[in-house]
Amino acid sequence: MKEENPASIAQADQRSIAAFIERVWSEDGLSDRTLEAYRRDLEGLARWLSTRGRTLENARREDLSAYHGAAPVAVRSLARRQSSFRRYYGFLARNSADFDDPTRLIERPKMPRSLPKALAEREIESLLDAPDVTTTLGLRDRAMLELMYASGLRVSELVELPLSGLNLRQGVLRVTGKGGKDRLVPVGELALERIEAYLKTARPALARGRQPAALFLSQRGEGMTRQMFWTLVKRYAIKVGITPKRISPHVLRHSFATHLLNHGADLRALQMLLGHSALSTTQIYTLVAKEGLKRLHAQHHPRG
Repeated sequence: MKEENPASIAQADQRSIAAFIERVWSEDGLSDRTLEAYRRDLEGLARWLSTRGRTLENARREDLSAYHGAAPVAVRSLARRQSSFRRYYGFLARNSADFDDPTRLIERPKMPRSLPKALAEREIESLLDAPDVTTTLGLRDRAMLELMYASGLRVSELVELPLSGLNLRQGVLRVTGKGGKDRLVPVGELALERIEAYLKTARPALARGRQPAALFLSQRGEGMTRQMFWTLVKRYAIKVGITPKRISPHVLRHSFATHLLNHGADLRALQMLLGHSALSTTQIYTLVAKEGLKRLHAQHHPRG
């Protein structure tokens, strides 16, 4: 909810938010994006509370319910906002034995369960073949697409991957994922071949004699961004006839997971490859695989 003259945040609330952000950063090593989301959610609530003469620390359950009604957002945004509030007030409760947590009895929104979208294997093949590998950028793009599909990296992990994180001899990557947690990820032979071709000619041309840390470089010789990678994925999807609405950089990660399961991969192994902290997060891909089997049965079984 935007206001023409947004209310200021009380100094006590500013100090409290800063202490909370510092605590969750030091304890859990959360990403900058997650910390910024926490800060944004809490500052929005603090401004609204200040118009009612209250602060974050003396807010009641009725205040939080009224805020959700006064500043409506989509279900997923509401769930994230409530998660921020629960984490913050849990932090206050740990520091004060008699603190009454106002989030304790607030009902959580029911999230619609959406299955990850994956491309068919033949569509992935077309997408990977789309870059023109006779060009510098084509070599880079083919290596990035191959690596993301071969290793199931998050977009941020791919574009932030340092050259030092690649071990060509052992065929593995050291990837820093969510929460600053490192994991070793194997790289397939085809992806390694494409990366070696990129390192041999394309990367030196892009680096122009410099020694940038990033593995994948832009035309300016700097690290790629998520937006740059999304642009090239979309362009290649259009080139091979894949509807842009069906494609995103994350779809390559979903396709990696779904195709591994379809070919008999172990769920625990997939969890480690994807860098999921909880197995329940990985289990969503078993539903994707089941949906694919149902469609296959309906198409080809005489009584489907």
